[in-house]
Amino acid sequence: MKRSVPSKGLFIGILLIAGILTVFLLMRWVFFSPGNEAKEVVDEFYGYEAGGDFSKSWGLFHSSMKEKFNKGNYIQDRAHVFMNHFGVESFTYTIDKPENLETWKMSKTGPALKDVYKVLVTQTFKGKYGNFDLKQEVFVAEEKGEWRIIWDYQQ
Repeated sequence: MKRSVPSKGLFIGILLIAGILTVFLLMRWVFFSPGNEAKEVVDEFYGYEAGGDFSKSWGLFHSSMKEKFNKGNYIQDRAHVFMNHFGVESFTYTIDKPENLETWKMSKTGPALKDVYKVLVTQTFKGKYGNFDLKQEVFVAEEKGEWRIIWDYQQ
């Protein structure tokens, strides 16, 4: 009785499929990890801010932030403070690597949020009063399936 041996082609095919699956999973993990998604929403937020589109940046706030600022006041305040008070002509920003926090609170009395990302943002302003940097730790939490921006009010 002859035993059939799997053909080389079948073996190579299985290896090829396993390799493609591995590459796909690695790419998904690298490009679509929660930390990268959190960093992307921070980039989107500050991109809107740098462009003066404070309505869109406000839309990326977590609901707890929207309770602190109504949309109209936020838009008016951001434009007034940076453009008028600081005389900003332009600003750029850099975003550091996100750090995962198991739990975090926006304020001492606020609820604890899970799986929050802390991201250091450095905004570099150029204006009539010279150049200056503003560093801010920005927090990103998932809310209803979307990553949202939160600022720290613990002190």
